[in-house]
Amino acid sequence: MKLEWDRIEGKNAFTGYGQNYVEINGKRHESGLLVLSGQIIEGWGLAGFEALQVEDFEQLAALAPDIALFGSGPTLRFPAPELLRPLIEAGIGLEVMNTPAACRTWNILVSEGRKVVAALLMI
Repeated sequence: MKLEWDRIEGKNAFTGYGQNYVEINGKRHESGLLVLSGQIIEGWGLAGFEALQVEDFEQLAALAPDIALFGSGPTLRFPAPELLRPLIEAGIGLEVMNTPAACRTWNILVSEGRKVVAALLMI
């Protein structure tokens, strides 16, 4: 699906998504990644949902967003509570949704100037 989006100068925006990929500023990404307004970190969660570890969420917390979006792939899946301890201890809010919903929500939050990071799985 293509997303109609007026690009915010210098910021990442999701411009499309589909089965096993997302598109950011017109560039296709087919593996797990962390997305910040001005940076993309590839290689996050490559082993899939079942292999997520505390260290994955420590990496997310180290980015110090106000809010984190977790895109669990094509279906909504909640990570085990013990994995989220780094976010809880840092006082970072987490919204869990499927990856397409995370893309749409990201665009809204970035347009509002929020400090957000998206952690997306491609399954």
